[in-house]
Order: sequence, then structure tokens, then C-alpha cells
Amino acid sequence: MQGDTPPPSETTLPDLIAQLAPPPVPERVSLWPQTPLAQLLLGMVLLVCLYVAWRAYRHYRANAYRRAALKALRHAGDNPGEIAALLRRTALVAYPRAQVAGLTGERWLAFLNRQYPDDAFRSETGESLLRGAYHGYPPNPALTQAARDWIRHHHREILQVHTPANHPKASPNPQPSPKHETSP
Repeated sequence: MQGDTPPPSETTLPDLIAQLAPPPVPERVSLWPQTPLAQLLLGMVLLVCLYVAWRAYRHYRANAYRRAALKALRHAGDNPGEIAALLRRTALVAYPRAQVAGLTGERWLAFLNRQYPDDAFRSETGESLLRGAYHGYPPNPALTQAARDWIRHHHREILQVHTPANHPKASPNPQPSPKHETSP
């Protein structure tokens, strides 16, 4: 049994490993940029991220009326009368009242088609929108789809409303017409 235990003068591998000194722990590396240029670039990236987030928030808030209109459209079903009222309310939120409130008939359909690139309110769809508000018009799924597309994608370009004060032909300083003087 003498072969099983090593002689006391021999050192074993675990003894040698126990004698090793632990390696030094490296210094912590800072994640903050060290150079002024890197700090400037980080600041610019943060400013751009804040600007993009601010614009996204403004866009989200500006389109709250669209989300509310789409929710009301889901509850309206395919009823042309409710869809006509909903489109009118949505247009009154998106455009100036003077531009939208007086539109009826073909002018109303032309306005809807002008604000959205697809001419969805022509023919039967437009007819059901105009007549559905006043008569018991049958449900029209094509009108519901056209209204959904218009609410989602209409353009918010503000058209100039001509009033006597801002009419293009009105001169800023009207001159009195010359009077013909007669000599006595």
C-alpha cells in the first residue's frame, strides 16, 4: 500500500495550484465616452432621439380624431346615414369650418375625393353617401370601406377660403376712383 500514497517530499498538482497567486483584477472600464468628440456625438444622438420622439408624440396626438372616427365607424356598421354624419364630423375636425360646413351634394363628394387620392366617392358609393343620410338607403359595405380609407389617409391641406378681406383680386390699399371735375 505504499504505492497508493505519495511520498511526503513530492508535491502534487493541487498543491502547486494552491500556491499560485490570484490574477490581478483589471480596472473597471467606463462606458461613458472619454473624448470630447465622442461626448458631442452622443449628445447629438440623444437630441435627435428626443426630437424624433417628440415628433412621434405630436403625430400621435394630432391623429387622435382619426382613431376616434375609426372606432365610431366600427360601431356604425354599414349604415349610410351614420357614415355620412361621421365623415362630416371628421372633416369638420380636420379642416376649417368655413371650408367644410357649407358643402353639400356633388361639392361635398368632390371635396372628399380631392382630399384623398382614390376617387372612392364616385358612382354608387357617393350616391349612397348622399342619399343615405335622408332616406332609408340599404347598407353599403363599399361605402364603409371608402369611409375607412378616407379617414385613415385623407390629406390635411388647408385650402384658402376667399372672403372679401383676403380675396386675391382685392387690393391692399384701395384707391378712390378719380372724379371728373368740371370747371365752372
